[in-house]
Amino acid sequence: MKFGIFDHMEQRGSTLHQLYAERLQYVARADEAGFWCYFKSEHHLTPLDAAPCPSVFLAAAAQHTTQIRLIPLVYLLPFHHPLRLIEEVAMLDALSGGRLEVGVGRGIAPPEHEMWGLDPQDSREHSEEALQVLLKGLTHPRLDHRGRFYSFEDVPMEMRPYQQPYPPLWYPGNVDVAGSRCFNTIIGGPIPAVAQQAKRFHELLEQHADDTTRVNPHVQQPMVGGVTRIYVAETDEEAERRGRQAWAAYTYNITLLWKRAGIMPSEMPLDPSVGGDFDRAMQVGAAVVGSPSRVADHVTRYAEETGLPLLVVSCAWGDLTHAESMASLDRFVEGAMAPLAVD
Repeated sequence: MKFGIFDHMEQRGSTLHQLYAERLQYVARADEAGFWCYFKSEHHLTPLDAAPCPSVFLAAAAQHTTQIRLIPLVYLLPFHHPLRLIEEVAMLDALSGGRLEVGVGRGIAPPEHEMWGLDPQDSREHSEEALQVLLKGLTHPRLDHRGRFYSFEDVPMEMRPYQQPYPPLWYPGNVDVAGSRCFNTIIGGPIPAVAQQAKRFHELLEQHADDTTRVNPHVQQPMVGGVTRIYVAETDEEAERRGRQAWAAYTYNITLLWKRAGIMPSEMPLDPSVGGDFDRAMQVGAAVVGSPSRVADHVTRYAEETGLPLLVVSCAWGDLTHAESMASLDRFVEGAMAPLAVD
């Protein structure tokens, strides 16, 4: 089984300089430990994400790592001019030596769109058109496009990605879209729910095997994996005590943007904090917190019950310090990952 890291990069009171330096150490440690990929989110104007320009951080991460695949998850397509994004993708793929994969989406937080002067009602159509332009630009020497949001005529495409025809694509959180269009994806939730959604994903892949709307025709077997937040301490009691505190900080960060807009967590289309209820988060697998043996049991059960090739974990969340996140990562590698990891 392969293992990945997901990262929001939440504010935790330090300077940006210190936060970035520490997080580059974290990614480098994950690379050395054999993690297959590192996912970096994109969120704006919120303490949830102190690195809202994923290309910038991943360019730095590419220079501190040698093997781990680097994946923005996701580029919020309405927020990116497609010509600039074409160039960024080509540059990052070259800087990383072909280790880039690209997550795309529209963003589910209306407040983000509104503060940028975007209409959330247009987000789906806007994203779809931006994706069309992105793929055209990565695969054609000249770009021609006429649409509602963008129009280009005979624009020279001077930049080419390292991987041909372009890096593999990801679309998280919606197996119907991902499965029917051949995107890679990750899924949150309890292990049985992940297994059920993964079954649906593979059924859709088979049903749409010959569709012209497939966006990853060069990917022979699109990947699906589960995702959760973990904290590994020496004992279950220590992990639960500290994890409960960190969960409160994580809940604050992930819900603040919505609350500022007068939207309560219960009204959010997706609330990974489970309403801030740490005990419930543990029950449904949104958080896996405990000693190495407890977390190892969860990983083993995940592997046995889902049969999936990928598990994505977050070791740095809420107000966990850099030292705590690094220690948790090391304990996870030694106690849970090593017996199951494959190249």
